[in-house]
Amino acid sequence: MLTQQQLIEAYQFACEIELRAFKPGNVSVYAEGHDMTVQDFRISAEQSATPISNRKYGLGERIYYAVKATRAAVGCNTNLGIILLCAPLLLAAEKADTTKGLQQALTDVLANTSIEDADWVFRAIALAAPGGLGKAETQDVAEKPDVTLTQAMRLASERDRIALQFTTNYKDVFDFLVLRYNTAFNRWGDAEWSAVAVYAALLATYPDSHIERKYGNLHTKKVMDKMALVDDKLSQTDRPEQMESYLRKIDGEFKSAGINPGTAADFTVATVLTVQLEQLLNGK
Repeated sequence: MLTQQQLIEAYQFACEIELRAFKPGNVSVYAEGHDMTVQDFRISAEQSATPISNRKYGLGERIYYAVKATRAAVGCNTNLGIILLCAPLLLAAEKADTTKGLQQALTDVLANTSIEDADWVFRAIALAAPGGLGKAETQDVAEKPDVTLTQAMRLASERDRIALQFTTNYKDVFDFLVLRYNTAFNRWGDAEWSAVAVYAALLATYPDSHIERKYGNLHTKKVMDKMALVDDKLSQTDRPEQMESYLRKIDGEFKSAGINPGTAADFTVATVLTVQLEQLLNGK
């Protein structure tokens, strides 16, 4: 069984690698933006690490107290999506063993969420107050839920790619992004650039929920087209660091237009975490 300390370290590692990855439009050590700093995200990772892996808490409580700790430390929403994606993975890793893999354990976690979990998560989302949230016709986060967390996520899944993962057993992560990360890592041996490959591949393939909530489809084609070029260039290079100036140009374009692919950044953390957890569970 993995210890809480192992889970904390895996989570903080994933958060740090995502920050060190040059993700155009998003906050990184290469370029801050959107009135947030790298330090905001580092503090957020540190403060949320213990509650998100607290074995005394259920899934919803972990999410709520991780968001609460973040809000108290930095005063803004830096990591709601990260917490929503990573909390089920960390809980699954506690339940997984060598005969039952991480994804199977995750299936069990998502199949057994409760109305109480949904209540905690609704409170967490309201506390984080993410931009462009809007109001839902049913199971709005401002009201008490009468469905389980997984059922609530199903209702939101058409408009939110993070919610979709709760209904597909993280198909995007396991069947797409982990493969992209591992392919890149096998080629370059570099976690940070492998994380860039994950970010680019997701944005090239699907609209970003964070951008769509804020702007609708105004920027969708532009972002997907530009990141498809990045994805293609990364797939062909043996020296991804040579792309820094190219990425810096796109980063400037995105940020000047207020474009922040926050959901892709959240998935990047979740993907790196998944790789780390699988390695720990396999004894590597």
